[in-house]
Amino acid sequence: MRKATLVMIVGMLLMTASCIPVSKITYLQESKSNVADTLMTARRLQPPYRLQVNDVLNITMTNSPDPRLEELFSGTTGEAEAGAGTAGYGVDLRGDIRLPEIGNVKAIGLTTDELQEKLKEIILEKYVKEETELFLTVKLSGISYTMVGEVSGSGLNTVQREQVNIIEAIADSGGVPVTGDLTAVKIIRNYPDGVKVHKLDLTDLDVVYSPYYYIQPNDMIVVDPLPQKVIGTGTTGLSTFGTIVTVLSALVTSILLFTRL
Repeated sequence: MRKATLVMIVGMLLMTASCIPVSKITYLQESKSNVADTLMTARRLQPPYRLQVNDVLNITMTNSPDPRLEELFSGTTGEAEAGAGTAGYGVDLRGDIRLPEIGNVKAIGLTTDELQEKLKEIILEKYVKEETELFLTVKLSGISYTMVGEVSGSGLNTVQREQVNIIEAIADSGGVPVTGDLTAVKIIRNYPDGVKVHKLDLTDLDVVYSPYYYIQPNDMIVVDPLPQKVIGTGTTGLSTFGTIVTVLSALVTSILLFTRL
């Protein structure tokens, strides 16, 4: 009787620990602070992004008073040293971008708006020599980030948009399988004073209010495996049942062999 009870207890423990709950693998579940169907405003106004090494920029000029200037910025003749797979003007290891004729311009630490004004001042002084309005635009040429961990597609990804949230970034890289933990997704982000790690619970609808909901260039997104993946138990009811049957069969066999000794 005691042996049968022991087998039942072990079976119940396995059943409890093995199945992956739906709440762990479902994105953006109902907010704890907002009722369903409430209009939610995502935090789209992020702090200004400051350029880093490996960023790639798209610089264009239109309606210039000097045709040479439009030719100067026509196409993507800059050196995209970042290796991000995107044509454009790359911020090199010295923090500079290299422009035709103009040469090296310090870009690291500036916002795209600040770099845009800096380039306008350089061009006005070097080429125009008079007060005029320049139609110069500086934008990030896509957002590059890295996906690692329990994901369907790991590695470096580039999205050709100026703003991408973390769920879009994960979807663009293939998504997270059911064995990935959505409750503590890590964003490893570079700052001027070092690297910081931020955690997001993607199962909670309130994540859209997080200042880290929108990714930045050169972010690393890390998804850890759920305990069920680590200990090797089933991820679905059927696979869990098969695992439990196998374990219980082994236990019963061991007990029978032990009692016959």
